[in-house]
Amino acid sequence: MLYTVGEMAKVLGVPASTLRYYDKEGILPCVERSSGGIRMFTDKDYEWLKVVECLKKSGLSIKDIKAFTEMIDRGDDSLKERLDLFRLRRDSVKKQMADMQETLDFLEFKCWYYEQAIKDGTESKVRDLPVEELPTQHKATKEKMNILHSDRGDD
Repeated sequence: MLYTVGEMAKVLGVPASTLRYYDKEGILPCVERSSGGIRMFTDKDYEWLKVVECLKKSGLSIKDIKAFTEMIDRGDDSLKERLDLFRLRRDSVKKQMADMQETLDFLEFKCWYYEQAIKDGTESKVRDLPVEELPTQHKATKEKMNILHSDRGDD
């Protein structure tokens, strides 16, 4: 089946201008054109665009995605290079996810902290709670927050 730029953009949930930009930057090397010069996308193009979307979301620049397309054009001699690229992106995403989990844990702790302070009518009671008395899910976060104090001997 063939899709116009607008149709493919709608399927992907991106502006049509994004697909035109990708084409201009050379990361859509196989997109066909109608006799009138209109870009016509296939199901195979859709699969490729999902790869591009994944690489972009993982932090790869358009320039680097272009380099990846050039690796593909080189054929099998670039298989190891392509695998290395995906492993690097995977590791980067795992690191980002761990960082985001730590941020979420901190936000969850602070929400609990202020909810408890409001419930108690004062912040001092919750502020002075020893780590052992915190809900289990917040102990590690609180311990990370206290590391500077314990390093200085301020405990």
